[in-house]
Amino acid sequence: MNMKKMILATGGAILLLSTSLSVSQAEAPTPGSSTDPVITKSYFDQNTLSEAKVKELIASAIAASAGGSQPGSGSNGGTGTTPTPAEMKVVQLANGQTLYAGAGAEFIVRSGRVLTVSNDDNGIPDVTGGKDLPAGTEPALNHLLIFPTEGRGIKSSPKNTADIFVMVRGGYLLLNADGSTVAK
Repeated sequence: MNMKKMILATGGAILLLSTSLSVSQAEAPTPGSSTDPVITKSYFDQNTLSEAKVKELIASAIAASAGGSQPGSGSNGGTGTTPTPAEMKVVQLANGQTLYAGAGAEFIVRSGRVLTVSNDDNGIPDVTGGKDLPAGTEPALNHLLIFPTEGRGIKSSPKNTADIFVMVRGGYLLLNADGSTVAK
């Protein structure tokens, strides 16, 4: 009886092994088929981007987008400054001053306490917090604020006791409490 069990077990193992091998071979795509096409090296070289080509495309796209955003151009209320698109400028706000944003500008309040200002009923998008901040709201530190149109900005809070530093990308106008422009 032991011999019969051994032969039966060996036969079963061989049958199981041959079945699993045929299944794994059947799942692999055939080279050159529609699911696994074979291409030539020249076709590959012509239809893929090399690292140098990718860098060239990125550099030309950056140069094209920076063409209309040179300092002094763009929509900034006429007297503000417009850094290049990737440049963040650090602006210090004194108590009583208001920092108005140009259309498309971005602010990140790094220190101090400020309040949002707006010349209409629309809020200021706080992208980090995922909400609109109505005028008079104190934005959280290190939150990205985006200003889709002019006439909105931030001013120092009456409760502020620290230096106010704001990172700015885009056009802006810094005004004193009496409405005079702060010299840069």
